[in-house]
Amino acid sequence: MGAVSDDQQAGPARGAVRDRRRELGAFLRSRRARLRPAEVGLPDWGVRRVPGLRREEVAQLANVGLTWYTWLEQGRQARPSASVLTAIADALRLDAHERDHLFALARDPDDQARGPEDHLRAPASAGPALDALVRGFEPAPAYAISARFDVLAHNRPAGLLFGDIGPGPGGPANMLHLGFTDPHWRTLIADWDQEAARHVAMYRAAMTIHLDDPAWTALPARLARLSPDFARFWASSDVAGPERRLKRFRHPSAGPLTLHSTSLLMADDPMIRIVILYPATASDAARLERLGLSDGRGSGCVSPPACRSPG
Repeated sequence: MGAVSDDQQAGPARGAVRDRRRELGAFLRSRRARLRPAEVGLPDWGVRRVPGLRREEVAQLANVGLTWYTWLEQGRQARPSASVLTAIADALRLDAHERDHLFALARDPDDQARGPEDHLRAPASAGPALDALVRGFEPAPAYAISARFDVLAHNRPAGLLFGDIGPGPGGPANMLHLGFTDPHWRTLIADWDQEAARHVAMYRAAMTIHLDDPAWTALPARLARLSPDFARFWASSDVAGPERRLKRFRHPSAGPLTLHSTSLLMADDPMIRIVILYPATASDAARLERLGLSDGRGSGCVSPPACRSPG
């Protein structure tokens, strides 16, 4: 389990290996810092200069050597085995998304490069087929989004809900960028702090296999300069994945809205996610319908159960 020097890596891959190890070390430290000894069945002895578990406590819980674990946090250890990673994940009480993130960061970049091509290529750009697909979910708001949060297509209800999310001179609109730089989004999203932190965590998880791609690393670097909130969320090293959940909005004309958010992955392009927002209650459905009528065009029935014929 000796450390492998960066100088031993092939030239083009050296930076990617170094970035991956640095990210792995930061992630392990952040997960260690959030745990208290009592949460993992350890006595809380001595004065702790920083919150969380000590390195030796994690090494003890995972049954690995302290020096070796310290190297891992310092970015000096290259290829931990799956069993060791599982033991560390158990010791740090990682959830499913965090475990996936840990394994992805610890994976050899050469092995990653031999993985499915779907994870290496850029997502398909917006086109008629994608536009037609999201329109098919009307009158519910729906949009197609890349793993980088670029809006590739959206239907009319989504535009009425969010505002202008169409492409601009610089390319597609980016929801992560809008969320942290457009004051309208802080007003629109009722639970902005929670939603913004979650989106940052989703971006970090998706970026794991793209740490050597400037298109991925440039956005968080830019947003960290523009937004102290983004910098704070990014520093937490949290990760998350898409899941069905409720989202609350404060729309300037429709009023308060609570919508079920459901994500569907494109079978032929897993880099693209279709997000559909359905009303949580009949009142939300009525408000969403009024929003659809606000520009003079009928929106139809928004809530599928309410659209069924009686009897």
